Amino acid sequence: MDRNHYRFRSLWRLPAPAGPVYRALERIEDYPRWWPQVREVTRLDATGGVVRIRSVLPFDLMTAMRETRRDSSAGVLEARLSGDLDGWARWTVTPVGPGGTLARYDQEVDVRTPLLRCLAVPGRPLFHANHALMMRSGRRGLAAHLQAV
Repeated sequence: MDRNHYRFRSLWRLPAPAGPVYRALERIEDYPRWWPQVREVTRLDATGGVVRIRSVLPFDLMTAMRETRRDSSAGVLEARLSGDLDGWARWTVTPVGPGGTLARYDQEVDVRTPLLRCLAVPGRPLFHANHALMMRSGRRGLAAHLQAV
């Protein structure tokens, strides 16, 4: 296994209907409003943009995102990633219970940043923890955002 390859999965249970959750997730340019670790999004066109991310660890990641699938009936948003992270990410939004939603985030990436590649072995547990903290904060931010709209 490549030590610079990562697979992540996060499950967000949200107290909101699937439609508003999906619409919030498809608007990447709004992520910085509710997700503190998504510092900046620059839209390049209707299907892509550049995202600057910084969580607990003291460095920014810059990643270009290009939409590869947008299917509101299936609740799927998928993008190709390139830059500091190279791979793909997918949201799958599913209604659960009365008025609730499960947003599943899957990501498979290779790290391209030279510093992170050098720290791959000793830093791997920190990188996983950093990602988990970022995702926890994103879930809380999205839940608050959905209540405000």
